[in-house]
Amino acid sequence: MQTFIEFDAHLMNDKKPSNYFLELSKTGIFEVKYPYTLLGDLMKVPQSPKHHPEGSAWNHTMLVLDNAGEIKHLSQNPKVLMWSALLHDLGKASTTKLTKGRITSYDHDKLGERLAEKFLKELTGDDEFIKQVSKMVRWHMQILFVTKGLPFADIRKMASEVSIDEVALLGLCDRLGRGNMTLDKRLEEEKSIVIFLEKCHKYLVEAKT
Repeated sequence: MQTFIEFDAHLMNDKKPSNYFLELSKTGIFEVKYPYTLLGDLMKVPQSPKHHPEGSAWNHTMLVLDNAGEIKHLSQNPKVLMWSALLHDLGKASTTKLTKGRITSYDHDKLGERLAEKFLKELTGDDEFIKQVSKMVRWHMQILFVTKGLPFADIRKMASEVSIDEVALLGLCDRLGRGNMTLDKRLEEEKSIVIFLEKCHKYLVEAKT
């Protein structure tokens, strides 16, 4: 499909892929044409001002895309990383709620897996690629869950479905994709990725003994 080829070309070659998607948004494609509306829905999704001063989930996605564009050369599969960055928060459109003054998006990773699969099936018949991207979307929140020791962490299952290192790359792009990112905040987020990797590798080594 032409749009898939075009999207892929910009994701893989542009220094700032967000420029292409922001220009494309002016055509209205994200408002009227499925599956692109799944992305367009993010323009109306608010986020916690404390954690996401950049604003909507769409704005956040654009920042994450550009972060991924900068480090995709570190990935084992740059194409999967870039598409995962584009689609990682699709689940927020349906899961974002205002509860007791707090904006939350519980389980957007789980719903996002299914939506990423639906999105890509409209564009390509490459089932293995679709699976790899959707699984990256599914596990991208594990950075937070593992580092904070939350009960939602599931290192064993995650490691059986995706590369821990690839999730770490996507997680870094995600956590740095926020407004007002200072050097101190960046260093803190980079440290959290190191902690995530250390905890995962320790768990997997111990699980073998």
